[in-house]
Amino acid sequence: MRIGELARRAGTSTRTLRYYESRGLLPARRAGNGYRTYDDEDLRLIQQIRTLQDFGFELEQTRPFVECLRAGHPAGDSCPASLDVYRAKLAELDELIGRLGSIRAQVGEQLALAEAGQGPGPAPLCELTTHPLPEGEDR
Repeated sequence: MRIGELARRAGTSTRTLRYYESRGLLPARRAGNGYRTYDDEDLRLIQQIRTLQDFGFELEQTRPFVECLRAGHPAGDSCPASLDVYRAKLAELDELIGRLGSIRAQVGEQLALAEAGQGPGPAPLCELTTHPLPEGEDR
């Protein structure tokens, strides 16, 4: 298939596919007429890359999965290098979850203080206070 059809079937753009090719993630095969040609295995590579990116993996982190598929393995995550990337991503996510939990606790404390009217410093002056109008003026 040509690049336009691969892009359509993969749900991406031809520009993205050319970028993957420039990064060495997608093979650059050319027909006699100079057109790029692809097959169903290339579609599997693109689907693997897109799935991992949907999970938050950087493009370079998809490389071991792509190489695993290219080596003939039935799944991109059946190679040791792919498993290492999974482990690193899980550690990254655990750290992020920990930081987010801490931030959430701090925001919750600030909300509780604000709701109780015990925020730091004196109570602010409200700009929307009602001032009496001079005699004879309407609002």
